[in-house]
Amino acid sequence: MSDNESVPPAGTPEAAALPEPARRIASGYAFTGPALDLGALLWDGRCLPGAPVRIPLSVLNRHGLVAGATGTGKTKTLQLMAEQLSARGVPVFLADVKGDLSGIARPGQDGDRVRRRAGEVGQEWTPAGFPAEFYALGGLGHGIPVRASVTSFGPLLLAKVLGLNRTQEQSLALIFHYADGKGLELVDLKDLRAVTAFLASDEGRAELKTVGGLSSATAGVILRSLTAFEAQGMADFFGEPEFDTADLLRTAPDGRGVVSVLELPAVQDKPLLFSTFLMWLLADLFHDLPEAGDPDQPKLVFFFDEAHLLFDDASKAFLESVTQTVRLIRSKGVGVFFVTQTPKDVPGDVLAQLGNRIQHALRAFTPDDHKALRATVRTFPESAYDLEELLTGLGTGEAVVTVLGETGAPTPVAATRLRAPESLMGPVDTAGLDEAVRRSPLHGRYAQAVDRESAYERLSAARPAQTAPAPEPTSRQRPGEEPSLVEQVVNSGVFRSLARSVGTQLGREITRSLFGTARRRR
Repeated sequence: MSDNESVPPAGTPEAAALPEPARRIASGYAFTGPALDLGALLWDGRCLPGAPVRIPLSVLNRHGLVAGATGTGKTKTLQLMAEQLSARGVPVFLADVKGDLSGIARPGQDGDRVRRRAGEVGQEWTPAGFPAEFYALGGLGHGIPVRASVTSFGPLLLAKVLGLNRTQEQSLALIFHYADGKGLELVDLKDLRAVTAFLASDEGRAELKTVGGLSSATAGVILRSLTAFEAQGMADFFGEPEFDTADLLRTAPDGRGVVSVLELPAVQDKPLLFSTFLMWLLADLFHDLPEAGDPDQPKLVFFFDEAHLLFDDASKAFLESVTQTVRLIRSKGVGVFFVTQTPKDVPGDVLAQLGNRIQHALRAFTPDDHKALRATVRTFPESAYDLEELLTGLGTGEAVVTVLGETGAPTPVAATRLRAPESLMGPVDTAGLDEAVRRSPLHGRYAQAVDRESAYERLSAARPAQTAPAPEPTSRQRPGEEPSLVEQVVNSGVFRSLARSVGTQLGREITRSLFGTARRRR
């Protein structure tokens, strides 16, 4: 369908075939500018290919929600939208939790089901693959490693990952503040552990007197949390080379937008980690991108899968930062679609900023399910449908849609049978995925981790050469035992010397904003 096609003009046979309520709904999707084709209108049990349901390209930075129960087709909806965005030259970011989206790089497979769906919705289906890059958090899994330095990740996001309470979160922020002011960049978790241990020591405690101290108990909780975090194999996510989020904004030589797929199957049992990392990517984009106003099309559309994990047990400060990021990143030309099961998974302040809605079927088997269903219905505009009945009766690949029109007003609620993706609806085999990663121009930049000299390495190198008497065993250290890492750090002569020098040097304060993420690349 061309950019300027809309519903059939009045008086034509196609228009006459539409029932009057359907014609009124379809007229709300008669856009004049470029738009993504979602599917065809469903009315009274019939699919009406003469009534296309679309979303204008110009409103995709107004954010959106893709919701629905497991197995209702949310993943295919993401794939469908990503394909069309890429074809329009818009880069896309997809979080692939289950490993189902890697097929976007390969042409789809023809078959009866695809042809039947295409015929029902008036789609001219042609198999096509799209330019894609595959990433993996910390290199765990199949993809180019995505890492962040502890300094740039910031205290608020790290506190969320570590499961710290509000008091511990504030203490962690104090540790970052000290390190920032003294020019002590925290590259990996070893650096943060070393600085925390020092500030909890008798010598280091004086450093924080002017800004409020760090209690030994709180420092102990933070250190134990870091140790447990590393024991779960998560240390590799923090370090260098740090991922540059500008690489998410690339286009292919043929002008199509690159689809960046973050492969998460290897860490799907660590939901808190990957959901927080996704928020770091958004915050980093916000910091680096210039203001764009209201562009004709977005610079990037970011699909945030398993969004409810981001908000579970989140502190007030964290939620405020999420809300502010979502509100402000629109002006940078970035659209964010949260993907989850029900709208109630998203806080009201965030949900209010999501102008585009694609709601797949909901299940209502329990009293809680019925309550969630009624709450979902209340979030939609007035509708010609019985939404409670409709939302429980939608089939796979069908959804209730309302979007912002070109004037910014919401479109009528439209039950929609969605188009079939043109790329492969399933994962690429492991060998093909690894080959695509090796061929990537980004592989050489990010594949090999770099552990440059930092506080921890300097301490470790200096410890065997110390000539001072070994520290007396503490109450927790029996004679003959190796001192713990905390004791090594605190009692290191090099660290004591470092503490004295940074106390007098001119600190280089790192500018932080929103989540406390670093704003300047170093």
